[in-house]
Amino acid sequence: MQLWAGWLMLAAVAALCFPLLPDDTLPTKIYVNTVGTTSVLMMVVGILRNRPEHRGPWLMFAAGMAMLVSGDITYDVTELRLGEYPYPSWADLLYLCAYPFLLVPGMIRLSRGNGDRDRGGLIDAAVISTGIGLIYWVFVVGPTLAESSTPALERMVTIGYPMCDVMLTAAVARMFTRPENRTPSLRLLGIGTILMLTGDLFYTTMSTTAEYTGGFVDSGFLLAYACWGAAALHPSMRQRPTAAGIDPYGIGGRRLAVLAACSLLAPGLLFLQGVKDPGNIAWGGIGVGAVTLFLLVIARNWGFVKQVQRQAGKLEDLAMHDELTGLSNRRGFERSLSTALAAGSPHVLLLDLNGFKSVNDRFGHAVGDDLLVVIAHRLSDAMPDGAMVARMGGDEFAVLLPGCATQSCDELAERLHTVIRLPIHVGGQDLLVGASIGIADADFLIDPVEVLRRADLAMYAAKAAGGRHHRWYVLELDTQAGEEARLGADLRVGMDAGQLHLVYQPIVELPGGAPQAVESLIRWQHPERGFVSPVEFIPVAERNGLIIELGMWILRTACEQYRTWQARGVAPEHIGVNVSARQLAEPGFVDAVAAVLAETGMDPHHLVVEITETAVFGGGVAVRAVHELNALGIAIALDDFGTGHSSLGILQAVPVKILKVDKSFVENVTVSDRHAVIAASLIQLTGGLGLIAVAEGVETPEQAAELYRLGYRRAQGYHFGRPVVDPFAPAALSSAA
Repeated sequence: MQLWAGWLMLAAVAALCFPLLPDDTLPTKIYVNTVGTTSVLMMVVGILRNRPEHRGPWLMFAAGMAMLVSGDITYDVTELRLGEYPYPSWADLLYLCAYPFLLVPGMIRLSRGNGDRDRGGLIDAAVISTGIGLIYWVFVVGPTLAESSTPALERMVTIGYPMCDVMLTAAVARMFTRPENRTPSLRLLGIGTILMLTGDLFYTTMSTTAEYTGGFVDSGFLLAYACWGAAALHPSMRQRPTAAGIDPYGIGGRRLAVLAACSLLAPGLLFLQGVKDPGNIAWGGIGVGAVTLFLLVIARNWGFVKQVQRQAGKLEDLAMHDELTGLSNRRGFERSLSTALAAGSPHVLLLDLNGFKSVNDRFGHAVGDDLLVVIAHRLSDAMPDGAMVARMGGDEFAVLLPGCATQSCDELAERLHTVIRLPIHVGGQDLLVGASIGIADADFLIDPVEVLRRADLAMYAAKAAGGRHHRWYVLELDTQAGEEARLGADLRVGMDAGQLHLVYQPIVELPGGAPQAVESLIRWQHPERGFVSPVEFIPVAERNGLIIELGMWILRTACEQYRTWQARGVAPEHIGVNVSARQLAEPGFVDAVAAVLAETGMDPHHLVVEITETAVFGGGVAVRAVHELNALGIAIALDDFGTGHSSLGILQAVPVKILKVDKSFVENVTVSDRHAVIAASLIQLTGGLGLIAVAEGVETPEQAAELYRLGYRRAQGYHFGRPVVDPFAPAALSSAA
């Protein structure tokens, strides 16, 4: 057992046994003063043993404690010599002189710590000390001042005790309202002081009514001495407390309970006096105390309001700025663009870095991030007065010029080309990148999304032209520019505007048709184009890089939907998500998938990643990514099996669990012996390899029956259900039935 714990246990037993001893006998007095003197010695031993870095306050506190014990000894010696205790006496002088040593150099300096000033904690301490002071005023100070027959010195001493106690209460309350002061040593110091203050409160109030007889009140004083000695013996007293890692704004339930109790003291005392002695209610003291508590509570609430406002400002700043570069993000840029549109006709420059993906692929994302930071600084330095630069995401930046002539925009674009092309030294490499820049003006426009769409379209036109120059948006781009550039720009806008959504097609068990899994499919409803097939926009997204962001959105949305089905108790065994070759080749893709799973709470064993043979045909990064996905517990499905380059070779290289047989082998399975032979061979192959076969594109009952006869136990197609937003909604289930 450690020394501090052994001492605390021994002294506590001695203090609690005190009421069992005979009153006012010499052995009893020697017993009490021995406990007090030993406590002082233990505090001195603790200071010498632990060698605290703030030794002075501890020594001053020990001196104050020694004065209290000296006052106890003087009190007992005086009573033994005279047969009674004169009031006031030298013992009272020692007691009152002890408070300054306990208060200023002791409690205040010991509990000050190294944290920032906490205005809320100061107010809380003031509320608590005001409440205690109100009790003293009603029961001690007020009646004492009213006793004109009592000598002045006696009244001053009587009032001095509660005044010192109130100040010490404020110091203790301040100690416990600072979160960094929750060390074992300071807790023991605070508990001991609370015990002493409680004893003083009982002693002072009971003495005024001649009801004080010692007993357990004196035990409280001895326990206070014991706690102070243990506080100095505890090793945690060596260093000043620090606020590192502690929430400075946290307020626990216990503090709120104490503050609420103190705030209710004024009406409580008013009620108590009204019941006990209605003719002698301390209206003045209670009124002043009530007003003081009210003002303190108002100040505390105002502090809460200011704190919330500060935190809201910080959150607003975080929400509007890019974490990596410190520039405004897409949300902040769109807000500024909306403001600029309301005030005039601004210009927008949209920049996309050329060659950035190769930097990420060759040197890793850390180097890529450093490159983006350098580019951000260069762009910021090149901005004219009043211009704003933002990182829109990935390697895309935007510039807002609230008021700018055409010539000035051209000059700025050329300047940006120049500063971006300069070599960038990051990661021990000298890297070269360029930029494709599109410019759009906002004449007669009020929609920031449309302005960005035009700049995006111009930027893709510049990229298609080689990316070495900038392009202005003109109306002819909407009709003359390549369909891919327009589609890519529209897709970017569609992603931001929420035009895309997921539908889910069931994968059922044969022959009954019970849903076993679903496949997630992306759909795009364009406001002007109407329905845009994934066959049209997915290849474009793969080529321009949007597939990375789009793919993660699909994964996150599918996982969130699956968790919703789980909560409703209708989730199938698996949910499938298609992953492109570009995604598999992206560094950090597997980590991003793992992050989405953790964020959504999705069990990876319920997720199926569907890939094509073409996606992993080249091996390398893509195959490694598939193996890492499998290691996470995610099942791998080979989609459109039989149409790729080398199907059997793929099965050896990739940890496939599910084969999705292409619909070209299914659609004629009932009318062509050749297709039936191929379908039968594939089911035998999957059975021999221990894989699950899923027949795709089943559209008729005859196809389903023939596939079941051949050995297929899972199928997918319009015969079992078309892709819908929620195939497990009651309406969808009743329709399928």
